[in-house]
Amino acid sequence: MSDTRNTGDAWVTAADGQRYWGRFGAAGLLAHDPSKGILLQHRVNWSDHGGTWGIPGGARHEGESAIDGAKRESLEEAGAPIQSTAAMFTHVFDRGGWRYTTVIAEVTRPFEPEITDAESHELRWVALNQVGAYPLHPGFAQSWRFLQSLVGPRPAIVVDSANVIGSVPNGWWKDRRGAQERLRDRVASVLGTGIPAGMLALAQSDYPGIDRVFPLWTLVSEGGARGVPSVPGVNLVDAPLLGDDTIVAETHRLIAEGRRVTVVTADEELRERVSAAGAILRSPQTLLRHLPA
Repeated sequence: MSDTRNTGDAWVTAADGQRYWGRFGAAGLLAHDPSKGILLQHRVNWSDHGGTWGIPGGARHEGESAIDGAKRESLEEAGAPIQSTAAMFTHVFDRGGWRYTTVIAEVTRPFEPEITDAESHELRWVALNQVGAYPLHPGFAQSWRFLQSLVGPRPAIVVDSANVIGSVPNGWWKDRRGAQERLRDRVASVLGTGIPAGMLALAQSDYPGIDRVFPLWTLVSEGGARGVPSVPGVNLVDAPLLGDDTIVAETHRLIAEGRRVTVVTADEELRERVSAAGAILRSPQTLLRHLPA
């Protein structure tokens, strides 16, 4: 399936003096199915660190995103349908001139892996708490120590839309519904690229190399902004009365599902309420910096 015109299949020497596979870097898919576990690949003996277990992955093509590369390699090596997984986080292992990106993804359409090329002895779903018992590829073993805590329900961001929209004096009060639509569309525009992991307070000291996050988005509307429809990937919830009460209810619901929840608001009373529920707090300006104008 590889396109030989832009394939990255070649060794490169990075700044650390070591040789790595992939002219344009490499990427792998850490797929998690809550009912089955992590998809592991038993690498053939002739491969790099042959005989160890890792995740499907390989060299990226020229101009190919890490997510596209990880999904393509997973299809080529494990028969994982492209649309069967959705990214939650990306983690970058940077050696100076060469980067390996792990795409941590949730399985959205269950599938059974199958060996579709010569690079695998075996493919197996492994329970989350059993992965560390396997003889892992050294690179994957190093990352797994902290990546395993990110595997689980997709993180979520709840946006106090009225507070975010009201933080910028751009005439929003003349058309509240239009302002809500524009905020929705700005959020939708980053669904494919994600936002910096710092929005979830994931510090580099605790998660070295953590890069992007792809959360569930909930925008809470109130007053004249109600009635704006959701779009795929961005859920709009109308508050029947006070927006704050609906935001608190959404926060409790998402945390009960086991999700990391970030609430975007500058309202002090609301910040206290959602913080007490266990949410991470971010200001409207922090969110707006990560959205296109």
